[in-house]
Amino acid sequence: MPKLLASTYQQARSDFLTGAASAGGEVMSYKHPQTGLEGEELAIDVAQFGAAEASSVLFVVSGTHGVEGYSGSALQRHLLSGYLTNRSAEEAAALRVVVVHALNPVGFSWVRRVNEDNVDLNRNFIDWAAPPPADAGYDEIADLVVPQEWSPEAQEASTAQLLEVVALVGLEDFQARISSGQYRHKRGIFYGGAEKTWSHLWLEDHADKLAGSAAKVGIVDLHTGLGAWGHGELISHEGASNPGYRRGIQWWGDVRSMTDGESVSAALTGDWLGRIETFLGRREVTSAALEFGTVDVITVLQSLRADAWLHGYGDPTGPDAPAIRAQVRAAFADDDPLWIETLTLRFDEVIAG
Repeated sequence: MPKLLASTYQQARSDFLTGAASAGGEVMSYKHPQTGLEGEELAIDVAQFGAAEASSVLFVVSGTHGVEGYSGSALQRHLLSGYLTNRSAEEAAALRVVVVHALNPVGFSWVRRVNEDNVDLNRNFIDWAAPPPADAGYDEIADLVVPQEWSPEAQEASTAQLLEVVALVGLEDFQARISSGQYRHKRGIFYGGAEKTWSHLWLEDHADKLAGSAAKVGIVDLHTGLGAWGHGELISHEGASNPGYRRGIQWWGDVRSMTDGESVSAALTGDWLGRIETFLGRREVTSAALEFGTVDVITVLQSLRADAWLHGYGDPTGPDAPAIRAQVRAAFADDDPLWIETLTLRFDEVIAG
């Protein structure tokens, strides 16, 4: 069981690769064209375990939202040293496990939720042949969410105005306006982009190959930042009437639909779990995001606003940057060993399910 989270992407990646090799995994690395915060190589690293001809495959993915990869990587390392090392030959023959480390390596390294273009990867999987989805209300508050100035006075004023909006429309409606996905404000938060990202194209190109000959695919995508401290909620992009949602209930018991309003997450536009079936042919896909709570939603929002200002209007390598990166990390990765232990216990329950 991991006691501490890695302090940097480089450390997390090194520990993952070492753990994967020790567990006997088949490891492949896909280099990103950019380098990281410290000039390091960035990559999506994949470790595969089990028989190539297994009829079922489980994907465990970290770092869709870069900074959330710190906890996701720790849970993956726990998986490598525990379940994947100790399972029987019969289990390995029946179920292949594919562990995808750092789907968004740029955000992971720079301690950001988004990628190199300020794109939220989990809003980027829309149908790019069609016009972008309609705005859910972000337009009206865009300049308040990420103002051009980030002085203490500007922060206080814009935050007060945003809280007035919350009081007027309610927290649920406000969350939807902020987080469901927007496609007009490149410097804003929860920006879905203007085209397919590098990570999007990688997943589109490799998901089917990694699934191999399996007819049934399970996916657990690891996230943090929503919900009660340490609580792990399984979130489905499907509604109660969908077969995938019902299979999730059979597997895990307690799955919450963001589509039906059951979840701590608002209904999202362009999340990759909602698109992955198109990359996987006729396979039966059962998927969920495993979301672990950290701090309150306002603290999370403030960290995202600060980060977006830093990269949109400030200097990501300047004097303001270290404090803002620390603010973002604190909102999405709690270094308290008790938090990590709580996550690990819940993760074990989900994997065993």
